[in-house]
Amino acid sequence: MNKFQQSQKDNLFKTSTHDPYRLPRVEGAAICPQCNAVYQGGNWTWKHPENTVIHDARTVKCPACRRIVDNMPAGTLTLSGSFLQKHRKEIINLIENTEKKEKAEHALERIINLTDSAADLIVTTTGIHLANRLGHALEAAFKGTVDYQYGDDEYGLTVNWTRDE
Repeated sequence: MNKFQQSQKDNLFKTSTHDPYRLPRVEGAAICPQCNAVYQGGNWTWKHPENTVIHDARTVKCPACRRIVDNMPAGTLTLSGSFLQKHRKEIINLIENTEKKEKAEHALERIINLTDSAADLIVTTTGIHLANRLGHALEAAFKGTVDYQYGDDEYGLTVNWTRDE
């Protein structure tokens, strides 16, 4: 078997990653009762459709609110190193500002929790894209070393950022 055949064989039996919090396609519109995000046309957004009054929209909890209630993050960012302790306030401001920008454009990308664990700071997110963006923002602003690990069998991303002086 040549290299091409082997690569095709490996791809043939891989299943796609499944997000258990993703809703099946819903006909019509829906509104999340917790955050007021609107589901229409397969997307969750903050914008209510123009010139459209949603009379019979169902109230369906969005995937981000469900993850927050269940405390089941899709992304986990772990920050460590002596630089973190000295510049903690600036780093948290960067994280919060990055989340604000991402959340404004993508209703399902939010921070679940910021937690102190020994000398580390752990940030959990409702989506993998926010965790990815936070890792890139930290690397761009403060340098350091970033490691991204996507889950093989589950929908998730673990990002580790570290910087020592």
